[in-house]
Amino acid sequence: MRGVLSRQILTLGIAGTFFALVGCGYHTAEQATKLPSDVRTIAIPMFENRTPSYRIEQTLTGAVVREFTSRTNYRIANQASSDADATLHGAVISTYISPLTYDSTTGRTSSALVTVNMRVTLTGRDGKVLFQNQNYSFHQQYEVSREVSSFFQEESPALERLSRDFARTLVSNILENY
Repeated sequence: MRGVLSRQILTLGIAGTFFALVGCGYHTAEQATKLPSDVRTIAIPMFENRTPSYRIEQTLTGAVVREFTSRTNYRIANQASSDADATLHGAVISTYISPLTYDSTTGRTSSALVTVNMRVTLTGRDGKVLFQNQNYSFHQQYEVSREVSSFFQEESPALERLSRDFARTLVSNILENY
């Protein structure tokens, strides 16, 4: 009796796992790739930075290149060229850092929110717009250290996390647009 019950529980567990994976949209990268069939190479030149935030365009561009490379079979070029079937242009429009919470004893900021707004356009070799979003907005919270002697600048890791979130969303949006 106990063996039969254990097998039934195991079978239900395996079936539940299978249905959870199928139900959550799990798929391979090749199945997700749905851009026009003539697109094999995508150029991703450095995004434009229209803000005073130092090197944010490099962080965002790098995250997008890594995401395309890891999720698709497209050949990625770092510069716009006539050899590319499509070119992805991006621009960082604004960055903001806003205090979220304050330390009640010192009055100093204890956490902040970094917000980055971007525009992105993917155009085909013929100039046709394949994908466009003029209003990407991403936020990332980070903690500000209370101790000056152990101060660790958390803004950069927060921007790294924000960049990965943006890249995942952008690549998904482009692939699922078709």
